[in-house]
Amino acid sequence: MTVEASDEAASEPVLADGSAPMTPEALLQRLEAMGIAARTVAHPPLHTVEESKALRGTLPGGHTKNLFLRNKKGQMWLVTSLEDRPLDLKKVGELLGAGRLSFGSAERLMRHLGVLPGAVTPLAVVNDAPGAVTLVLDAGLLEHDLINVHPLTNTRTTALVPGDLVRFLEAAGHPPQVVDLARAERA
Repeated sequence: MTVEASDEAASEPVLADGSAPMTPEALLQRLEAMGIAARTVAHPPLHTVEESKALRGTLPGGHTKNLFLRNKKGQMWLVTSLEDRPLDLKKVGELLGAGRLSFGSAERLMRHLGVLPGAVTPLAVVNDAPGAVTLVLDAGLLEHDLINVHPLTNTRTTALVPGDLVRFLEAAGHPPQVVDLARAERA
């Protein structure tokens, strides 16, 4: 029984600082406590933009694509763009002054943002207490009346007013770099 208990504890997600990631429920409570109006809908798990488009119905607003990236120096970025923006990682790296970028591993994603692949969201910076991840928001997202993101799980989508999203990110210690990612599109 001791072995099972330690195996179970070892499988619990842990952040770089040793703490547990915030739960989706705690995140939604934090938004409410900040006076941020958020409309959240439940749905089957979504892992890709294509799945999202097929299952989301008619949720209004801008929908996101999230890329967890790193460079050879180990610096990390969470790039949140319009879902249909075809991004060239080489151009994104140049635009951010990051050099050559590649995707961060699922382990690194959990350790720094506390989410699984498929549930990546700008709201996950709430789990990055040391501020190791730089958040980049596509300027095109901010042109929408609402921005749809996952609330730390891919079984829900939360719609936020752009100004409230930015306010939350700033309160979480991650003021976003707003970048015109249209300049990093694949030709």
